[in-house]
Amino acid sequence: MLEFKVRGENIEVTDAMTEYIEKRLSRLERYLNDDAKYVAHVNVRSYKEGTFKTEVTIQLPYLLLRAEDTQSDMYQTVDFVSEKLERQIRKYKTKVNRKSREKGYKGIEQLDFAVEEQVEEAEAEEAAGLDIVRTKHVALKPMDAEEAVLQMELLGHEFFIFQDAETNTPAVVYKRRDGKYALLDTEA
Repeated sequence: MLEFKVRGENIEVTDAMTEYIEKRLSRLERYLNDDAKYVAHVNVRSYKEGTFKTEVTIQLPYLLLRAEDTQSDMYQTVDFVSEKLERQIRKYKTKVNRKSREKGYKGIEQLDFAVEEQVEEAEAEEAAGLDIVRTKHVALKPMDAEEAVLQMELLGHEFFIFQDAETNTPAVVYKRRDGKYALLDTEA
């Protein structure tokens, strides 16, 4: 079940807009666990040049879904974002199912790590001459390096922090300038 938190920047989010967003994004519920409750954080922005940007973030137990799109029509951005999120879910499920068949896991869909990722934006502060304009706190999810690279690519980031499932230590994967991936491991 999806709960929606819709907010607007430089735009007043009307009931019709909220209804359209909820209707379009609720199609994702068919991929989600019926018993669980997930929150879809939706941010709609309006820019002076007449364009709109819609950003959606949904935290799942194994996956952070995030998509954004910018168009001249706000409703079109919602459509594109919904399609992007659906592709991300299908891609991830295909990868997990293939991996579970290869390794012989049974009941992988029943595994349930607690979702405790909190993202907080802090006001800009100066620390040792550096401007820290945003702080994020993340709960590291146990996974292997392959899953971390997939997660990083789905999010469109240059790096991804995770907990190595084998060693239970923090690790980082990142994309190198040559387009290949690298893993930073920590020592216990």
